Amino acid sequence: MSSAKGAPEQSVRSECDLPTAHGTFRLRVFADAGGEHVALSLGSPETTPEPLVRVHSECLTGEVLGSLRCDCGAQLEAAMAAIAAEGTGILIYLRQEGRGIGLTEKIRAYALQDQGLDTVEANHRLGFDADQRDYGPAVRILEQLGVHRIRLMTNNPAKLRALSAAGVEIASRKAIVADPQAHNRSYLETKRDRMGHLMDWVDGTEEGGA
Repeated sequence: MSSAKGAPEQSVRSECDLPTAHGTFRLRVFADAGGEHVALSLGSPETTPEPLVRVHSECLTGEVLGSLRCDCGAQLEAAMAAIAAEGTGILIYLRQEGRGIGLTEKIRAYALQDQGLDTVEANHRLGFDADQRDYGPAVRILEQLGVHRIRLMTNNPAKLRALSAAGVEIASRKAIVADPQAHNRSYLETKRDRMGHLMDWVDGTEEGGA
């Protein structure tokens, strides 16, 4: 795996140990022209043949404010717990709020959803694609960490395709289950039915995947 020609230069700007409820991770801040991103690593993923990896995108409302409109907070916790259970792995936290449209537009999309649009329709009404995230920073972070073949925690086939196309070897996929509830069931069903996310467990038919 190698960085694309002309890709933004990216480097570790700072790092420290980070004690969490799931163990003590090594936190590294990476920065490039697109902003700052974070990698949390546990154990020695660089020497593990196929470390468990989660590429996760920022969600202020779900992860900090406890919003029940999405499954982001639950997915983040599940990913950290899964890495801790294995004793090694990486969580890459991309600062791409609202699937890449930013916080202001995400809240505008929420307002449209309050009027009856689903998450895809709301993004389109605002002039955006359903998902505008760029996984290039994650690819470059994995490269700098010396990790090239991974088991990826995701429900999102587009993420699998993007990372694979960029040269990351995906040995297997591990789903992330977030129990549906009244406030997010429609959102989860839209991700499954309109965005192709592998989430049959929304209907209780798959065990143990954004």
